[in-house]
Amino acid sequence: MTVVTVLHPGAMGAAVSAELVGGGHEVLWVPKERSAETWRRAREARAAACDSLAEALSRSAVVLSVCPPQAAEDVAAAVAAHAFDGVYVDGNAISPQRAQRIAEEIRPGSVVVDGSVFGQPPGDGRTARLYLAGSGSAVDLVASLFTDTALHVCRVGDMVGSASALKMAFASYQKAARTLAGVAHALADAHGVGEQLTAEADVMVSAILSDPEYLPSVAARAWRWAPEMEEVADALRAADLPTDMAKAAGRVLSLWEKDRDRYETPVAETLSRLRTQRAE
Repeated sequence: MTVVTVLHPGAMGAAVSAELVGGGHEVLWVPKERSAETWRRAREARAAACDSLAEALSRSAVVLSVCPPQAAEDVAAAVAAHAFDGVYVDGNAISPQRAQRIAEEIRPGSVVVDGSVFGQPPGDGRTARLYLAGSGSAVDLVASLFTDTALHVCRVGDMVGSASALKMAFASYQKAARTLAGVAHALADAHGVGEQLTAEADVMVSAILSDPEYLPSVAARAWRWAPEMEEVADALRAADLPTDMAKAAGRVLSLWEKDRDRYETPVAETLSRLRTQRAE
């Protein structure tokens, strides 16, 4: 059994915690200043609450950071302040440059593993992939935690930043494509040709544009996706590539800020939000 601190059990973090507990490991979390919803998720994942971060770190061999990208460095700084000397896994959707900065901040006490999760939260018949990059022995330890679980581990080398780069490369298309579909449907809706646009998109090889019903779920998650587009822009900038699309996608996603976690919003209302907030 390995003791793992998970910071913090959001939807993905709680699902990963449940996989760890199901694999025979002990998961700790720190409930201070966390919401009732986080409490609920942690209980369902059978994670054990600790009174303080210091207590959790003193008992843990591994720390797993799974949080919104904008909080990744704050979480790392809090862990670094306690001189943690185990394995720190950053599993956030951040640029490789930020992953490397976090590795420098955490050292020299601990070993940093760069990670990225692909897919929906694992469990209930769903599987996901966890890509890992870093020191071989540290990656071996983290991989062993998920043996025979719904989170399948894939290795992408020993350089911190590689797993994050893969996530940014994937997100630069995946997130932007869904955002662009919202703009296209909003434009068609304004001119009364929404049905025709959907029909035309239906003959495309890609099915993204043919299903506007998923757009409320995009708007509900936009508060997390917009910061991720800034991370994509950071990755593109470092590679001397244009950042316009990533930054523009982030600006559009920010128009859905009020729709945070509102998954049942009617499609027409989701589309009109783009026009209304732009006019304001």
